[in-house]
Amino acid sequence: MFKAIVIDKANDQYQTALKMLDDSDLPAGEVQVDVHYSTLNYKDGLAITGSGPIVRSFPLVPGIDFSGIVSKSTHPLFAAGDRVLLNGWGFGEKAWGGLAQKVSIDARYLTPIPAALSLKESMIIGTAGYTAMLAIIALEKNGLTPEKGPVLVTGANGGVGSFAIALLSRLGYQVAASTGRQSETDYLTRLGASEIIDRHTLAEAGKPLQKERWAAAIDSVGSHTLANVCASMKESGVVAACGMAQGLDFPGSVAPFILRNVTLAGINSVTRSPEERQVAWSRLSELVDGALLESISQEITLEETIDAAQRLIKGEIRGRVVVKIQ
Repeated sequence: MFKAIVIDKANDQYQTALKMLDDSDLPAGEVQVDVHYSTLNYKDGLAITGSGPIVRSFPLVPGIDFSGIVSKSTHPLFAAGDRVLLNGWGFGEKAWGGLAQKVSIDARYLTPIPAALSLKESMIIGTAGYTAMLAIIALEKNGLTPEKGPVLVTGANGGVGSFAIALLSRLGYQVAASTGRQSETDYLTRLGASEIIDRHTLAEAGKPLQKERWAAAIDSVGSHTLANVCASMKESGVVAACGMAQGLDFPGSVAPFILRNVTLAGINSVTRSPEERQVAWSRLSELVDGALLESISQEITLEETIDAAQRLIKGEIRGRVVVKIQ
């Protein structure tokens, strides 16, 4: 028997509860993993609370990422004792995810954990840090260097935003952080932000072409914020879009893309190839340190996760939430 958070739907009633399951309840998979840590991402919060149409099938265990130790494997890529992690691939949405003490999964979805990272550290980074790293790689591929100018990070208090600020600062960039919580200025400054911007200045409809301010941006907000960010890019600036906290719409103009040669790069962290994942995780293992990871995270238990999801959706949690499973 093992513990798992289970989302179900009965008589059109959405239900989320911590349950005891039997090994026979596990989905078929080539590799069985004893999960040590998972996380609580915004998408997990939507799934657990039923606040968004995340869950595609019922019953379902949420959790879009996890880290753990292989307990048994029928695939040559992995053996008992291997340290592995998972990000994305639709787990926690259409397939059983990581908020459980055990998972059963096909080998192609697993990523070996770099030697420099512990099981917990890999989940403090989790999907949020991995997504931030993918966004930075996209900016670099489009020619960004520290000499080009400041980089804006929106949704700065969230997991992706926190990691983006810290990683960019570590790489030598001047970082501006957009937040609606001015009380978090000290936190963002410690991460490496040199300028704090009130998110409300970006959240309303703006001119299609605005004053040139930033060489690049990482946006996890979308909607009017993304449109205003694009309108404020410098010549040949690049924007990596990886979130939709404000909305899926893009009420903007083609003016920045045509008149300033701005590039908008979409970041989909869910279905990246194993090779891209290993590059991102390798760079993360080189850039992050234990002090940074502890400063942007808090640990909760599996039993505390459902209540924490409610607070996450209300915007009452900053940084990363790591769920200790075992």
